[in-house]
Amino acid sequence: LRRFHRWSWRRPLRYNRRNHRKLLITDETSAYVGGFNIHRESSKAVFGIERWRDTHVRTGGRLATQAAQLFDRFWDGDRRWVPPTLPGESSKLMPNYSRACREQLRCILTDMFTSANQSIHIAMPYFIPDRRTQRLLRQAATRGIDVRLLVPRKTDFKPARWAAQEAYAGLLSGGVRIYEYLPRMLHAKTILVDGNYATVGTANIDYRSFVLNYELNLFTRDPAFCDQLQAQFYTDLVTAEEITPGKWSRRFRGARLFELIGWWVRRWL
Repeated sequence: LRRFHRWSWRRPLRYNRRNHRKLLITDETSAYVGGFNIHRESSKAVFGIERWRDTHVRTGGRLATQAAQLFDRFWDGDRRWVPPTLPGESSKLMPNYSRACREQLRCILTDMFTSANQSIHIAMPYFIPDRRTQRLLRQAATRGIDVRLLVPRKTDFKPARWAAQEAYAGLLSGGVRIYEYLPRMLHAKTILVDGNYATVGTANIDYRSFVLNYELNLFTRDPAFCDQLQAQFYTDLVTAEEITPGKWSRRFRGARLFELIGWWVRRWL
């Protein structure tokens, strides 16, 4: 047990760079990664049916070995180690930093969005996209790509929701379809492109995950896994409400002030 980046008067800004990874390895044979926290809000026994809706993945084999190596390297202070890529592998664990690219997550997502031919389906609890990401999603929708975004209606942190809503108008005008999940807090962090390329992990689409936090995502082209993820996305849409451009334009005008506040402080959320 070790506390990560504990407070130091000599290096106070380091405290803001958080270890946001959620990784569990048992005997180097099984590894778990995704959005699931070990806390009361994720427990059905403690929190009941209102527990957070999340997505977590169990892997084995080489991925479990990679996970153990990532944990050990991180524990020893190597924050930028990336597992070597092997020919023919369909899945890989990737941190958001590497020695080759300081903002590796942003680079990978850019490639995913620009290479899409049919669909981009995103489920994200804290969706605070920078201007570049917004532009990529609008451009994809303009190309005829089915771009759908699933975000929570219920939230544990309202300023993050305000900041997300600041991006709604521009995305809706560009053809992106936005849905708000109604039953409970949505904490799943998943992206599926064309039904055959997916990522599940700890990273949100926001400044903190792109630049500050230490994250870990599984990227995969495994057909069975992608099919599962696609089915789950459509299941979640059944209990979500679509935010249409007309409905959004008729929202309470005073909400605009909160959206601007959320956007101004987005880098600290």
